[in-house]
Amino acid sequence: MTTANMTTANMTTDTEQKNLLGDNHSNIPNKLMLTVDKLSIATTAGTALVDKLTYELRQGQTLAIVGESGSGKSIASLALLGLLPDSLTVTGEVDLADATAMTSLPIANDKARNAALRAVRGQRIGMVFQEPMTALNPLHTVAKQIAESLRLSGVPKKQWREKSIALLNDVNITDPADKLNRYPHELSGGQRQRVMIAMALAQQPDILIADEPTTALDVTLQHEILALLDDLKRQHNMAMILISHDLNLVRRYSDEVIVMHQGRTIEQGQTAVVFGQPKAEYTRSLIKQDFGPALDLFDAKSQQSTVLKVNNLQVQFPIEKSLFGRTKRWFEAVKDVGMTLQKGQALGIVGESGSGKTTIALALSQLLSNQARISGQIMVNEQDMAALSKRELRTFRSQIQMVFQDPFASINPRMTVLQIVEEGLLVQGVDKATRQEAVMESLATVHLPLAFAQRYPHELSGGQRQRVALARALIMQPSLLILDEPTSALDSTTQVTVVSLLREIQEKLQISYVFISHDLKVVRALCQHIMVLKDGKCIESGRTEDIFNTPQHPYAKQLFQASMI
Repeated sequence: MTTANMTTANMTTDTEQKNLLGDNHSNIPNKLMLTVDKLSIATTAGTALVDKLTYELRQGQTLAIVGESGSGKSIASLALLGLLPDSLTVTGEVDLADATAMTSLPIANDKARNAALRAVRGQRIGMVFQEPMTALNPLHTVAKQIAESLRLSGVPKKQWREKSIALLNDVNITDPADKLNRYPHELSGGQRQRVMIAMALAQQPDILIADEPTTALDVTLQHEILALLDDLKRQHNMAMILISHDLNLVRRYSDEVIVMHQGRTIEQGQTAVVFGQPKAEYTRSLIKQDFGPALDLFDAKSQQSTVLKVNNLQVQFPIEKSLFGRTKRWFEAVKDVGMTLQKGQALGIVGESGSGKTTIALALSQLLSNQARISGQIMVNEQDMAALSKRELRTFRSQIQMVFQDPFASINPRMTVLQIVEEGLLVQGVDKATRQEAVMESLATVHLPLAFAQRYPHELSGGQRQRVALARALIMQPSLLILDEPTSALDSTTQVTVVSLLREIQEKLQISYVFISHDLKVVRALCQHIMVLKDGKCIESGRTEDIFNTPQHPYAKQLFQASMI
């Protein structure tokens, strides 16, 4: 949908708009859209996951819900749409505004709930989920998935393509016509997230729930996406619930904020007041996010041993094939990239979504051989990876481990945490007693309770799943650890803990990191070197502090300035 169409759909004059919403977030609240009264969610064992959450949401307003991973902020929003498992007990009152009055939503677990909420999901309350790789259908193209939303909103079939391209344009996806023909796995994490936003907007909901909508995006696009959502909210007179662990974004793009901890509301009020004068100690600890400095490892000893050396790395993907299956056209995702990494040091790779960061990580891990054309040289511990046979590579892989961006998609949902973490040792033929002891040590290293060993991934929060993925990698005792956005799904306090943990491991075990992230604060706190990518090219590289303090390339300057907003 184009901006012009959305503006036409809401015939509100500029003067009326300013009167209703104000010029910034100190707006006068408009019509009451949603009331939540004493919403509580508990397990069958009686454990309270959400305890008496209460709030009101008005037209044109953005309510932010923040808290640590596992605090209950996401499941509280899923309960509004009846998307929680039947094993959880949901109580409380939820009322949604219709044309004339407030209508009660059935949130308790019963047979009538799904039928009653079918007309609410998507059309009245839209949702952008946290993990787009699991929320999108891997078997359908982007075009088909957006078309499904357009069909449900009553758009004629002949307009689907035009509207889909307009929606992708609105969420800042480059070359939208090309992206329509792609499958989710052919998009970057950030592109998948923006497709999710486009799908949610297609049905023109009254309320939009955005669950970590900028998780996979670089810092400049974070502000672009939230500014876009803010503009669309104003144009449509929507209301928005923003679930996020990024307090800088919450501070800028929300009107009111609720701070949650272990299911309870710790603090609630206008965003400016809560951030300016936080009453609770927990709120103050969230606001004051201190990662500390990166380790100072620039000495003669660390310069002697080279763990990773890459020369002229190029990666190309097929984008057009002939009738007989031969590739006619290639997309160059990585262009002539080189890097050197010493033992115990960390290299941060930053850049916008789709710049080639994750492609480099997959190439280093030898996980692209069957779907891409790779050239250049990759040396790990002085071993040329291209010279290894399949059998030799299988053995050599223990020296290179990877923690993926999306932990829910990268770990087997049918395995317990114990089975997930021990899997690498099992493949190597390590005996059961040794495996279980190593699992316990690895879980303790990543600060997970030993009782978690018998849990399944769906029983863990996003942050806990990421730590399971980290434990699985560390149990192999690698010399090179590739981390692809390992803190993107974590709240601010857990981010600090994980960065401190990674720094501790880096110092004690002398593991080298290739650290891919859009969070520049995290990169600065962990990495001794940094590489800035744009469109598959390295546009600037060097010592982290040098690049941060005096970036030379215009894009690097823009990137680092945006991180300070």
